[in-house]
Amino acid sequence: MSMPLFNHSALTDVVEALREDLIQKDGPRISTMRNYRFAILCYDPAEEFNLRNEVRRLTDELRQHGWHVLSINLQKLLLDRIAAQGEEWAESMIKMEKALFHNDPARGLQYLKDRVGPLIEGPDGIAADCSKIISEFVEANPEKKDRTVAMIGRAGAL
Repeated sequence: MSMPLFNHSALTDVVEALREDLIQKDGPRISTMRNYRFAILCYDPAEEFNLRNEVRRLTDELRQHGWHVLSINLQKLLLDRIAAQGEEWAESMIKMEKALFHNDPARGLQYLKDRVGPLIEGPDGIAADCSKIISEFVEANPEKKDRTVAMIGRAGAL
């Protein structure tokens, strides 16, 4: 019998470790390398709602300790990018995907990947949107840059 990839206490433990790393008198300890101050939290998709609760609690506690928390929703960024393409673009994409899926589901999925992929990936993709949001906040609030944390979520939606 194999061990499960995730266990129920792991999510709480990881969020608690992040909390401890951020709330330090001498500054955050997210990474031993000062140039890479980020953390990636992997979790079982079935734990999505538990994670959201944990992140909400962590966000509240960080704010109580003087942190400025930016919440970035990758799903919203993707939907905004799709909306920016225009209603006709989305409608034609859906129509073509349905037609291709009817004949070959793999082709329908590949069509979606080919059309939506460029909106997500590359130097002008979603990462650029995240960078812009963070940079704009830091430019508007330079005194807060060392006490700002960006919570980037909903990656599974991509």
